[in-house]
Amino acid sequence: MNLQQRINVSAKLGNYLLENNDEWQSVKQKAFQSNAWFIPEFIDKACINIAKQYLDIKNLQSWAVKYQIPETCANVRTVGIIMAGNIPLVGFHDFLCAFISGHRQHIKLSSKDNILLPFLIEKMIEWEPEIAGIVSFAEMLKNCDAYIATGSNNSGRYFEYYFGKYPSIIRRNKTSAAILTGKETKEELQLLANDIVMYFGLGCRNVTKLYVPENYDFIPLLNVLKRFDYFLDYHKYKHNFDYQLALLIMSNKYYMNSGAVIFTENESLFSPISVVNYSFYNDENELLSLKENDDVQCLVGNGYVTFGETQEPLLDDYADGIDTMQFLIYLK
Repeated sequence: MNLQQRINVSAKLGNYLLENNDEWQSVKQKAFQSNAWFIPEFIDKACINIAKQYLDIKNLQSWAVKYQIPETCANVRTVGIIMAGNIPLVGFHDFLCAFISGHRQHIKLSSKDNILLPFLIEKMIEWEPEIAGIVSFAEMLKNCDAYIATGSNNSGRYFEYYFGKYPSIIRRNKTSAAILTGKETKEELQLLANDIVMYFGLGCRNVTKLYVPENYDFIPLLNVLKRFDYFLDYHKYKHNFDYQLALLIMSNKYYMNSGAVIFTENESLFSPISVVNYSFYNDENELLSLKENDDVQCLVGNGYVTFGETQEPLLDDYADGIDTMQFLIYLK
């Protein structure tokens, strides 16, 4: 397949996602039944962003021009991709990078997200049978020329051991933080609430830590988070919420509760499901080092990533700040 064919079939997939026909709705329901964290609202959120940002034909064409991707890849390599499963279709961007760059790929799916992507690729094969020869799934990734692997810090060490001798991108735990001034509008706080709770907070682009000035008034933010009280209707989330709340009560720690989201003072960037950590600052200059912190995927706030945009990444919003497309087009 040449570049234009790959762009065209990708754009066709984007249109298919937006059509949201009965066939695709049935697949999404199956994914939800398989993984209760993948509620329909979140699957739809992921699919709409993929369709509008990743698979828009103009965006794809501009992306290809930016990297000067040739019509025919002269140096085709086999790329092994190990995908995470924390949020729906989280590995789609890696698939798309390898596909548009013209390489073959073997994909190892997470058991938590093994329904949506295989169906979408089968749909692409229906339209362009040649794709069957360049995209495949495997339980073990062997004899690949390069690897892209996403997982936890523990699995990252495993990936480094096995794949470090090959050209590779190895991603570990990341999270996101927000710097607030206390002057945010209600609309900005509503957008921040989305950054916090989307996907139940399971993504690396979810805000799990707030930096706030001394005497910050949390009430406006707690109030806008009340619209997510329905999260407690989902048993997996409610179990985590009840457990974290019980821990704070038993340890006699101060906390604030919006109804379904708990705020507590904690220095850690990472927080458990249903909990947001916060710390106070005196001078925003104290926080400049966060820009270079390897654990931070997105830093949100005025002058940083815009409120509400963490869960709407663009084609060139690469995980860990590592340019996946550049890595692929320069493979030897």
